[in-house]
Amino acid sequence: MRLKTTLEQWLTLHEVNRSGSIQAAATQLNKSHTTLIYAIRKLEEQLDISLVQVKGRRAVLTDDGQSLLRRATSMLEQARDLELISSQLSMGVESEITVSIDHLCCREWLYQPLSEFFAQNKNTSVQVIETSLSGTTDAVASEKSDVAIINLPVTNHPADAFGVITMVPVVAKNHLLAQKANLCFGDLTTETQIVIRDLGADPDKEKQNVGWLKSQQRITVDNFDHAWRAVVSGLGFCRLPEHMVNEMNNSDIVKLSIEGAQRYQVPLHITLPKGAKTGPAAHDLYHLLLAHASKRFGH
Repeated sequence: MRLKTTLEQWLTLHEVNRSGSIQAAATQLNKSHTTLIYAIRKLEEQLDISLVQVKGRRAVLTDDGQSLLRRATSMLEQARDLELISSQLSMGVESEITVSIDHLCCREWLYQPLSEFFAQNKNTSVQVIETSLSGTTDAVASEKSDVAIINLPVTNHPADAFGVITMVPVVAKNHLLAQKANLCFGDLTTETQIVIRDLGADPDKEKQNVGWLKSQQRITVDNFDHAWRAVVSGLGFCRLPEHMVNEMNNSDIVKLSIEGAQRYQVPLHITLPKGAKTGPAAHDLYHLLLAHASKRFGH
């Protein structure tokens, strides 16, 4: 299908409407008054419809002109976006980046900076991949992600401090363990423990285990969301990130007091898995994440 009109003509109509006069629009577009009049008359002729009328000293769009311009505005915005994307691509700006985030991390630590990133980078999409244990290491070592939030630094990959997660043991309020004070590990051995499995992608590699795992019976789930539901259902006890417990604010859940194991902390770090090959969009997000981390640390 051959189009009758051009983007330039619609841009002219848009600027006349915005400026309120043909002369002002001509100045804004760096064109002559005569050129704009001709462009508008040509557009009206092509569409066989009146688009602009002069009222006093102002050029005002007709009702039909306003109706058509409303639809043309989105077309102009898309054209600008296409040019911006092309410009960014020519400079090496990525159309999509991947962020891997260890399952221990508070998700707000990612999403708040990400909202700022999107405000500044409207043409870069982001894939967020949750990792755990060996999967966290693999996302960095294999360079599957552009930005990675990890626990311990990975060999040969520089990392910066990102935060600290506190892990606390919890159980449903109606569970037998909740009725006991000053628990010891001996009390836990005969109770069901809810643990998170290692979601590492390589089936040939040995899966990682972390923490105390001596309960005679275990329920193994994929993530902390499943673990939370299992705890709420009264199936057993589990160590969960304290920020998750606080966010849920569920009165049916209690923190356990265990002798010598009340809580432990896991430091989180941030790294650029691709190093010197990291693109500008990934660098932008990385620095936004670091800036927010610095605020959390009080720097």
